[in-house]
Amino acid sequence: MSTESLNQSPLGKSVAYDTQYNPNLLFALPRADQRDQLKLPAQWYGQDVWHAYELSWLGANGCPQVALARFTLPHDSPCLIESKSLKLYLNSFNETQFGSWQEVRQALSKDLSATAQSSVDIELFAIDAAPDLQPTALQGTLIDDAPFKQRLHGPLPEHLRCTDEIVTDETLVSHLLKSNCLITQQPDWGSLLVRYSGPKIDKGRLLEYIVSYRSHNEFHEHCVERIFCDVLTQCKPDKLHVQALYTRRGGLDINPWRSTENRPPVPIRTTRQ
Repeated sequence: MSTESLNQSPLGKSVAYDTQYNPNLLFALPRADQRDQLKLPAQWYGQDVWHAYELSWLGANGCPQVALARFTLPHDSPCLIESKSLKLYLNSFNETQFGSWQEVRQALSKDLSATAQSSVDIELFAIDAAPDLQPTALQGTLIDDAPFKQRLHGPLPEHLRCTDEIVTDETLVSHLLKSNCLITQQPDWGSLLVRYSGPKIDKGRLLEYIVSYRSHNEFHEHCVERIFCDVLTQCKPDKLHVQALYTRRGGLDINPWRSTENRPPVPIRTTRQ
């Protein structure tokens, strides 16, 4: 990722809150620079799924409206959307009148798609009509009590280990994922889900690898792609799905997933989100 583009970002800077609709607040970050460091497979799939909990605007009669929103960016969009800029952009709706919810959705779709340089799916929900956004427990084997023998000082893919045993389907879950913002070094907390088939993954080694991100500085989406590539390279599973569910910051949570299969997961959020 170029220094020039990051220097232009609102990250780590004091900025004024614009309460009038302003799509120019959005800031794109190219994915290509970070991906050049990774061993990505020839064919892979994924999405960046955002939930926005602080979306409001004025209706046609001037009365405030509120909604929950889900934004879904395809993994192959040339750019990701910088999270602070998205927060500032959403705040710019606060004192702006729109004739209908459809107008709001159309504005979001146009602006976010232009920033990501790819079609972004927009869903708006009335506060009491979003059942699939209710908190739920992650289904899988929790590995947070697996043997923990050493603290790694940064992600080391070669630390991952597999056995000769072959599993047809296993889902491993950890709530100990923590990474830091690339620019501000502010902590990003999350849960991680790894579903795979193939050589059985050593749970203790995977836990140590996940914890190694604790002092690692990288954006949410990049961390998930690095984990996906490292597990794929080191353990050589037949199928692999890696999904992170980061806790919300500024009314937004980010839930990237990367997979060898084009099978989007059912939308979920954890109790921490």
